[in-house]
Amino acid sequence: MSFFSPHNHHSSITRQLSFGSLEAVNMEPDKEFDALPFGVDYGRLENGLVYYVKCNPKPRQRASFALAVKVGSVLEEEDERGVAHIVEHLAFSATKKYTNHAIVKFLESIGAGFGPCQNAETSCDGTVYKLLIPIDKPELLSEAIQVLAEFSSEIRLSKDDLEKERGAVMEEYRDNRNADGRILDACWTLVMEGSKYADRLPIGLENVIKKVSPQTLKQFYQKWYHLSNMAVIAVGDFSDTKSVIELIKTNFGHKYSALEPPPIPHFKVPSHDDPRFSYFVEPEASESAVMIAYKMQADEMKTVKDYREKLVKSMFCMALNRRLFRISRRKDPPYFSCSVDSYDLVHDLKAYVMTSSCKEKGTLEALESMLIEIARIRLHGFSEREISVVRALKMSSIESTYLERDQMESSSLRHDYTEHFTNNKPIIGIEYEAQLQKSILPDILASEVSKFAEKLWTSCSCVILIVEPQAFAGIDDMKNIVMKINKLENKGSISPWDDEHIPEEIVNSMPNTGNIIEQREHANIGASELTLSNGMRVCYKCTDFFNDQVIFAGFSYGGLSELPECKYFSSSMGSTIAEEIGMFGHRPSVLIDMLAGKRVDVDIEISNYKRTFYGYCSPFYLEAAFQLVYQLFTTKVTPDDEVIKRAMQVKEEAILARERDPYTSFSNRAREINHGNSYFFRPFGINELQKVNPVKACEYFNTCFKDPSTFTVVIIGKTDPTVAVPLILKYLGGIEKPPLPILHFNSDYIKGLPYEYPKSITREVVYSPMIEVQCMVRICFPIELKNGTMEEEIHYTGFLTRLLETKLLQLLRFKHGQIYNASVSESIDGDLPCLTGDICGDIRIDFSCDPKISLKLVDLALNEIFRLREEGPSDQDVETILEVEQRAHENGLQENYYWLNQILSSYQSRIYSGDIGTSFKILDEGRTKDKTIFTMDPSRDRYEDFSSHCWFHSSGSQSEDRGFNCRELTMFKGLFGKTKPETNALTTLDKLNETLEMLEKKENVLLKKAAAEVEKAKEYAKGRNKRAAIQCLKRKKLYEQQIEQLGNFQLRVHDQMILLEGAKATTETVDALRTGAAAMKAMQKATNIDDVDKTMDEINEQTENMKQIQEALSNPIGASADFDEDELEAELEELEGAELEEQLLQPATTAPAAPVQVPAGRQQARPVPQKRTAEEDELAALQAEMAL
Repeated sequence: MSFFSPHNHHSSITRQLSFGSLEAVNMEPDKEFDALPFGVDYGRLENGLVYYVKCNPKPRQRASFALAVKVGSVLEEEDERGVAHIVEHLAFSATKKYTNHAIVKFLESIGAGFGPCQNAETSCDGTVYKLLIPIDKPELLSEAIQVLAEFSSEIRLSKDDLEKERGAVMEEYRDNRNADGRILDACWTLVMEGSKYADRLPIGLENVIKKVSPQTLKQFYQKWYHLSNMAVIAVGDFSDTKSVIELIKTNFGHKYSALEPPPIPHFKVPSHDDPRFSYFVEPEASESAVMIAYKMQADEMKTVKDYREKLVKSMFCMALNRRLFRISRRKDPPYFSCSVDSYDLVHDLKAYVMTSSCKEKGTLEALESMLIEIARIRLHGFSEREISVVRALKMSSIESTYLERDQMESSSLRHDYTEHFTNNKPIIGIEYEAQLQKSILPDILASEVSKFAEKLWTSCSCVILIVEPQAFAGIDDMKNIVMKINKLENKGSISPWDDEHIPEEIVNSMPNTGNIIEQREHANIGASELTLSNGMRVCYKCTDFFNDQVIFAGFSYGGLSELPECKYFSSSMGSTIAEEIGMFGHRPSVLIDMLAGKRVDVDIEISNYKRTFYGYCSPFYLEAAFQLVYQLFTTKVTPDDEVIKRAMQVKEEAILARERDPYTSFSNRAREINHGNSYFFRPFGINELQKVNPVKACEYFNTCFKDPSTFTVVIIGKTDPTVAVPLILKYLGGIEKPPLPILHFNSDYIKGLPYEYPKSITREVVYSPMIEVQCMVRICFPIELKNGTMEEEIHYTGFLTRLLETKLLQLLRFKHGQIYNASVSESIDGDLPCLTGDICGDIRIDFSCDPKISLKLVDLALNEIFRLREEGPSDQDVETILEVEQRAHENGLQENYYWLNQILSSYQSRIYSGDIGTSFKILDEGRTKDKTIFTMDPSRDRYEDFSSHCWFHSSGSQSEDRGFNCRELTMFKGLFGKTKPETNALTTLDKLNETLEMLEKKENVLLKKAAAEVEKAKEYAKGRNKRAAIQCLKRKKLYEQQIEQLGNFQLRVHDQMILLEGAKATTETVDALRTGAAAMKAMQKATNIDDVDKTMDEINEQTENMKQIQEALSNPIGASADFDEDELEAELEELEGAELEEQLLQPATTAPAAPVQVPAGRQQARPVPQKRTAEEDELAALQAEMAL
């Protein structure tokens, strides 16, 4: 069959052409696209496996892999509900080749990382296993494909594996049993009613998770996991695709199914004429909400006509969303937020879903407003101006995609190929798609977009759901609303949409251009630094990581920590109120249209110690971005009663929602324990809201972004200095400096937060009513970072958090299988290392679990932490963490945001003294230095330097009539604080002597027991009880084995005592060497620093000394290692000879045996010799000794 193929049109498009140079094309609507994916090596093996392989350079030396399987939860039988998801879990537990979570260890060892939903996901219709790995070593590429091959047919579904993973799956299930999970379940059941999908959510049933057998898992796996249902996807920085395809063939080509795989059935979701209603009461709901879902057949995109229809539907949603946003900003709005979007639910079914959040008891009003807007579009349509705005947005979006076509992330392309395999989503190529949109968009009219509303009738498979924390209405009220809107529409009683006037220019009057006072170049980071005439400092770095990205951030010291309690609550609401009013000089509902088609966004943050503005833009819209910054500094926010009322309503609803959350009581109590009753950390409740003065809030905000001389701005991205610098001077340099400084703070004198960490141990349980039983655990370690070693300790803290997370996951998830995930994070006070004093923070460990075993898991976690403190991490632990950090660093070097954060950190660091290049260099060298230190010295001392206390929070529950959420707050002092008293050599020698005496006593007891058994054996032998005698001899042998073992123990203790005495001498020697080294360093300070030769000689000499010490200490441990075995044997022979001689000189103590009389002429018959057992030999010897 001959189809129209877009490939012919790509030959005329070179990568150097800009989007504006693309020619519009005139295409026949019924021409079909090529069914094969464009731009990727695609094929199928003989066994049915499909593969996609593509070379893609971003990120460098990385590759993204996937095994897509068309097997999901909808294929499960009733007793298998949840099995597809459990199989996915067990894939990472054990396969034929990889056991005991070896796959996870492999991923961690190469810095790839592992986490929930990061490496696999199960849906109703499919399962996808994902890997993102470095491929700078050839063996890693091969191993990654081997892992996918194991997933395809070799997952080990043993009883032990299943039992270890049940707890993790059960915890994932429990995590979903909160308010949001229950709402989702109710919504899904309502939408899918009448189909198998309705009761086939991937998480499954609790009873199945707890009781399903390995045999059931194997049956499901063997029935559905066939290569004909799978695809391997490999996208990465490969040298070529051929070698990757060969690896796929090598690892998958020999695999064949023993039986013919059954066809994958398709389950239809029936349509319905009458709308379905649900009024869902959820006491723990975070908000009152309304959902309207319009179900319809999933789109097929086979022709140009199909593609056009897809664009029309997308434009409809965008235009409607802009209306809904404006409505949410009105006086007394029916909802605080509302939006519409399309969702692919399952095979062949999608839905256009409108959702809104509103005030409590306001859901019926919100529902009415949402339905009215759909009816308004059917009656009056969109205006041409509305569609022109949307057209500009669509054109801008495809332009950005086109410009970044060479910068696509491998994981993004992997997702596209997965969708092509599982859902038949076509891949026609970015260049061709850009041509299509550029050709089609100008011809799409408002009438065509508006017509799509004809498909959104409540009588066409519509589902309406209301969620309220309390019942204020019912389904009949919802039905009445629908009938009311239908009547209004039928009568034509709905008025047209009233468009707002949209100004054309962001800046009304152009600023006076500033000039450059000083310019510095920092070659080591490739950045330029400008000091402008208004005092603002601007650092910019040009990169080519992305063709359509410029990011920036500006900061100034002095934030909320400077405020007294009387001003705090009003001022903390300043940014919220200013955003609602319009901090850029225009109302938000107007500004979104002014920026339509411009890829630009700017936002602000007022934090504890800083005021920050930040944003991103396309290089083409850099001027618009700087105009917004200029407006931020020059706009005076004036209180508006209507806007303020809305802002206060939103805040009040958020407070009420937080109070409904069962976890709020825990978080409040935890905050109180951590920070006392400080106003700065007190929960923002209704009482605090009533203290807010909107006028004072606006006054404070107006001072925050006023004085440009206090701000430092960093700009990173695809910038041309000849274009960027004039814009910087015009808009940033044009911000007028006030006559007197405003909020001008020196970083050395910033006010700290008004609280102190707790100084005592606290253990507390917090109970909160819950609908379903859940449990959360938190363990906290307050830390104090010292001023003199701040940067180093920040690195240590980061390393420690990653180490703890890795070890706790290994312990609680992979070994005991009782949690789904554990997170460890550090929070440094105010996130501002530039404070001159010591700063506080904490390390937090969080995980959820079964409340019945929460204390057990806490003990396990704390024991592991104590073990790490005593023993330190293993070399493998250190290498794993450093590998992850190194991979993250390598990836970061290719990202604009990484460079932005690094340069900002260099400005804000304590070591910054006016030269950003030097500051950056020192911090970067510190990262390398810390890596070397951790590699060379992974001792426990590194983990005992964090001196403070620790507290533990656990939320558990015990059910009575309903579930209860129990949060336990416990503080354990000194986990990372004071170390245990050190033991000196003399104390240790005393302990060893005591141990030696104990061993000798045990040996004497065993000798007596062995002798007693010998005497018993003699007695039984005399009585001709051979069996009993042999049993006594066996027991004697066991005692002798224990005696021999105790002898070895005593030898080890003697050996340790000798070694300890030698170690003591070695330690004293090393201390002397350290003292000498310190003296040498002191003398070096007095020498000429330019005397390089002497310094190098000294370093070489110290290095040689250290090598000698290490060689001396690396000799075999123990004096016994030097004993000559031949000499010992000779000495033993001498002792045995002397013993024998002594025995021969002693008189005989036993009578000779009486001779046996034999009759004349007859000889005694000689018995036939038989092989005797060891026991019989020993019994014979005993009889001979007793002269029997």
